[in-house]
Amino acid sequence: MKASVYLLIPLLLFMLLVDIYTYRGIKPLIARIKYSLARQSLTILFWAVSVLVFAGFTLFMFGIKHVQQSETYVYVGYLVAGFSLFYIPKFVFILFVLLKDILGAIAGIINWFGERKKKSVPQFNSKRKMERSEFLYQMGLVLAAIPFASILYGVTKGKFNYRVMREKIGFDHLPKSFKGLKIVQISDMHLGSFNKNFEKIAKAVELINEQEADLILFTGDLVNNFAEETEGWAPILSKMNAKIGKYSIMGNHDYGDYSYWKSPADKAENLQAIKDFHKDMGFKLLLNESETISLNGEEIALVGVENWGKPPFPQHGDLQKAINGSANIPFKILMSHDPSHWDAQVLDTDIALTFSGHTHGMQFGLERAGIKWSPVQYKYPRWGGLYQQRDQYLYVNRGFGYIGFPGRIGMPPEITFVELT
Repeated sequence: MKASVYLLIPLLLFMLLVDIYTYRGIKPLIARIKYSLARQSLTILFWAVSVLVFAGFTLFMFGIKHVQQSETYVYVGYLVAGFSLFYIPKFVFILFVLLKDILGAIAGIINWFGERKKKSVPQFNSKRKMERSEFLYQMGLVLAAIPFASILYGVTKGKFNYRVMREKIGFDHLPKSFKGLKIVQISDMHLGSFNKNFEKIAKAVELINEQEADLILFTGDLVNNFAEETEGWAPILSKMNAKIGKYSIMGNHDYGDYSYWKSPADKAENLQAIKDFHKDMGFKLLLNESETISLNGEEIALVGVENWGKPPFPQHGDLQKAINGSANIPFKILMSHDPSHWDAQVLDTDIALTFSGHTHGMQFGLERAGIKWSPVQYKYPRWGGLYQQRDQYLYVNRGFGYIGFPGRIGMPPEITFVELT
């Protein structure tokens, strides 16, 4: 409780200062409105929203212990969305208020020196100051509306605006029987974040099935942390269809490492329940092992490792153990949740194609007109899409779900379609 208070008080003070400074900027604009009722309504609305956000943070800090553990991520998402929606635009607006203050200070210094030197210099009269102030305030409001609209779209529509990303990849040593093999990859569901929004995900499953995949590969992070997040999802997720088979691996969130457990036995029970749910979805979970896929007497190997990530992420994956069973099969496909594994170990093997996820594209970025950028690239150089080094390929899926911020801005949830040629 004390820790919550120590975190809450500085946060609320910070938010209050932001609100005061923002109101200072919009007050002159409100004052220009002709009707007093409209002026009063806008003022009340501004402070009412601030109070609601304050109340939300306070209730969360003091009431989180009464919330079911799996639902914690949902409520955290609400808070992050509220903070982002109402405070990031304010930060943008405040920049213009600060710019107005800086220009005013410079003008004051110029006038002061002009008076000291008794020279005739242009004076910054009050009318010009008001015109400059209103222009900057209005410009700040216009630009602040851009992140507001983007965030609002991201948390309402963007997080369910699934897109199919298509790639054709050619290999000289691909067996002829597997030419034209259709692979659909999904990754990072984070089921607990969906808050039982079954209808939206059912439509995404329909989109997956429209691809008529031979293989469906799920590359980890089924849940945020808890097996109870899977409740109710089996009837929907089991409807994914693949002609040859459906395979999956574990991600870093699937091990229950992001929570306190009463005993090791409780954590182990949670992990086993998550593993069992893959079977309920109709997926075969590969745990540091390989599967041989045969067509017309020809074979390829599908290899699946448990999560392997750079610290602090766990390294349960054992690549050498996983490929032992397929050492004599020349063409190998790997599922490994974290793309950093590719550079660290996979490039030293004969694995032709690797599928990863994990990064989510940070759920924020820009991929338009030849521009490909996301803040996550400074942590993961290979963060989204197709990468090649010599005759080996890596595809990083940008994620099916979301965690933390309950939305996606410029980084839609992804269904990957890869055809082998």
